[in-house]
Amino acid sequence: MNSEDAARLRAERDASPSRWRDYDPNDSIRDRWYAEHPSPQHQAETNWQDHTAQSGREEAEDLAAVRRQTSHASTSSSSSTGSRSSVARRVPTTQSMRTVSTRQAEQQISRMNTAQRDRAVFAYLERHPTAIKRIDEHRLQHSQTVGTSRSKHTGEWPDFGGGKEYPPLLPDREEYVVEFSGHDDPMHPQNWAFKKKMIIFTVLVFNSLTATFASAVFSPAGSTVGMHFGVGQPVVTLGTSLFVLGYAVGPLFWAPFSELYGRKLPVVIASTAFGIFMIAVAVGKDIQTVLICRFFAGLFGSCALTIVPAVFSDIFSNELRGLAIAAFSASVFNGPLAGPLIGGFITKSYLGWRWTQYIPAFMAFSCAILALFFLEESYPPIILVSKASELRRMTRNWGIHAKQEEVEVDLKELVTKNVSRPLRILFGEPIVLLVSIYMSFVYGMLYLSLTAYSIVFGQIHGMSPGVSGLPYIGMIIGVMIGFFAVVVTNPGYVKKLKANNNIPVPEWRLFWPMLGGISFTVGLFWFGWTGYTASIPWIVPTLAGLCLGFGIYTIFLQLMNYIIDSYLMFAASAIAGNTMLRSLCGFAFPMFATQMYNGIGINWGMTVCGCFSALLIPMPFIFFFFGKKIRAKSNFAPAPDLKQERQRADEEAGATVGHTGSEAAEAPKIGMSSSDDSSNEKREA
Repeated sequence: MNSEDAARLRAERDASPSRWRDYDPNDSIRDRWYAEHPSPQHQAETNWQDHTAQSGREEAEDLAAVRRQTSHASTSSSSSTGSRSSVARRVPTTQSMRTVSTRQAEQQISRMNTAQRDRAVFAYLERHPTAIKRIDEHRLQHSQTVGTSRSKHTGEWPDFGGGKEYPPLLPDREEYVVEFSGHDDPMHPQNWAFKKKMIIFTVLVFNSLTATFASAVFSPAGSTVGMHFGVGQPVVTLGTSLFVLGYAVGPLFWAPFSELYGRKLPVVIASTAFGIFMIAVAVGKDIQTVLICRFFAGLFGSCALTIVPAVFSDIFSNELRGLAIAAFSASVFNGPLAGPLIGGFITKSYLGWRWTQYIPAFMAFSCAILALFFLEESYPPIILVSKASELRRMTRNWGIHAKQEEVEVDLKELVTKNVSRPLRILFGEPIVLLVSIYMSFVYGMLYLSLTAYSIVFGQIHGMSPGVSGLPYIGMIIGVMIGFFAVVVTNPGYVKKLKANNNIPVPEWRLFWPMLGGISFTVGLFWFGWTGYTASIPWIVPTLAGLCLGFGIYTIFLQLMNYIIDSYLMFAASAIAGNTMLRSLCGFAFPMFATQMYNGIGINWGMTVCGCFSALLIPMPFIFFFFGKKIRAKSNFAPAPDLKQERQRADEEAGATVGHTGSEAAEAPKIGMSSSDDSSNEKREA
């Protein structure tokens, strides 16, 4: 656990102060701190808790007695049915016992100084990194999952069976929960050997490249497919659009799937299903089969785009994670650009258009085999489930378990976290909405270029289907230039991050989108006004791809990082909303591309797109100068960097003015500044 993780933990606490108990669910850390720093107030609470525990034991004994009566009654004649039912109705359920205890606890807590207790607990956490690690693991294992550990069964308990009574509960359930041995535990994914990580990295990047390559390899075969099935170009375009639409739907399933069952299982399942549906497209006897199977291929192909960043977060440290995500993003953009290049030559050859679907299918099956044998489970909660299972077999102690095994699937919570919350953040947060509009436009233009390049180099310059895909190399080189630019500047970013106590300032990410927005706009005008006529050499619009590729990559990658740094624990929901809007644009843009370019020409069509892109150029600049103020008013952005600035300002003011005697006496006790006291009270109010 490093200081960045601790800062993230504190930031999450600040985002929702009422949930501070989530980080110490059994009050063990709080009790340990009070044991070292006793106070009359805590002693009164301890006495009350002892009384509550004694009451709970008495109630449990009553429950056992009633159960014995119920068991005895079950062997009597049917005439005793009425009395047995009345006894059963008197059986206190788990929910009722918890409700009574919770109500008493809330009444007692309401009489206490909650702000002081908050400060005491988290001051202890800040002084003890091991404790923070344990609580952070609890957050990973339960607090952010898609299920819940609270039992949904509020009715009568079923009979234990065999005439047996219910056995006693575990004396302290937390003592039976397996955990990692520490920050250097070799089982933890971030402590795996570098060679092992690179094997996983290679397998997953190949997986994401396969999924994105398949999205566009169908494009150059459009005219051939249309002639084969007797349909027009708009219908054939659906083959690409529906595939991208699957990208919008897929994450709604794959994100919670990976949180419940780990990373490896969905990758293997999705890669296999992706290959099957691509085979179905290749052997399709009618256009309906082709289009429907393309949609489901996109749905399963989206698993890689959803799971791969999560796996990289599992296995790579903060210093390497950025580079891994940058490489992943390069594969995501190079796939759609390489698809038309290779697909054109396949369509032109004796293999025919069906092999544009066979080849991605074989690649997908290869991904499934590689994942099955070389991809190890990297989700920490699932690793602990395997550890607990092994310990149960070895020790024959069946109470040993992992936190993840307490989780029950909660459909309502699943829908809230994966549909409702992303939409609320998307349309309720100005940063997410505006950034998503920019990224969606750029993503849509990526698939719009499939039609634009086909018209410019295939129709205007008269190139064959295979050769007309070669100019995409210009965009590929532009993407790689953006990738190397990010890699070269990453050490400087890491240095700034360490100098700022590992607290990220989201606005640091905006330099490349500022430059990339200008480059992308220039590329659109350049391509439009040099590609509309054959009198201008083909190399000139090809070179425009350098600006387009560089702009697409830098805008997309760094704005995604800007969302992550701004929303921290809500980043998954923010990105989910962003993905929905972005994929819808990727679906819609190719639908009107042919009509637009045939109607007003490449030059004016690109001018329209360039003007809209120019309107979006100021957005990163606005967020660079005013992003902090916007985040300060957000309901979801925790803004730990702003809190740190306030603390520094208060410390400087305190050093100048000086503290009073009472302030100086209270600060060492609590371990937090008086400004934090007031800010916490304001947040709780």
